[in-house]
Amino acid sequence: MTDFHSALRSLRVWDTDLPSFDPATAPPEPLPLFHAWFTAAVEAGQTEPHTLSLATADEEGRPDVRTVMLHDADARGWHFASHATSAKGLQLAARPEAALGFYWPVQGRQVRIRGHVTAGTREEAYEDLHARSTGALAAALVGRQSELLDSPGILASASEAAWTRAEAEPDAPAPSWTLYVVAPAEVEFFQGDERRRHVRLRYRRTTDGDWTRELLWP
Repeated sequence: MTDFHSALRSLRVWDTDLPSFDPATAPPEPLPLFHAWFTAAVEAGQTEPHTLSLATADEEGRPDVRTVMLHDADARGWHFASHATSAKGLQLAARPEAALGFYWPVQGRQVRIRGHVTAGTREEAYEDLHARSTGALAAALVGRQSELLDSPGILASASEAAWTRAEAEPDAPAPSWTLYVVAPAEVEFFQGDERRRHVRLRYRRTTDGDWTRELLWP
């Protein structure tokens, strides 16, 4: 425990020069700013900037969170994909609301999104899956995500069979694979500051469908 606490307290936060952010220059809608920040994170060398935390709630209202990959961000919303039969797929079917969290420490930035979730069409899911790697297709063909696993050997056997099929049939379908889109109701941009004068700009969708911008205390 002592080693843990020593290691924990030895860590620095944002041990780098942070960019400035003037919220007065922000665009009227959140998507262009997200695209700009994402591109800046890529150019700054952020590792896996397309990974994000996805939070959902189960049938009892208990929160659940995991890391997934961003597949797109457009006028419809933020896209990710998974099996409809997975834990998150079942949770979203029962409670189609989610929160997303991006963290890019190389620039001390976070983006938080909350909104309603819809499932794309079968055609969109198919195109999404087959635009990815052979390994992604093989993993999707294995399926059974979040189910109980009796032994690693069973997984190894199923994975080997799925890889063989993915290589032989690159157009093979994975029926439960689903593309999800989070239509944002709120999007917050957080810019860290070394003196802890963090900038928090929140976009909030109004009842008429427009966006309002507001600053939050850090």
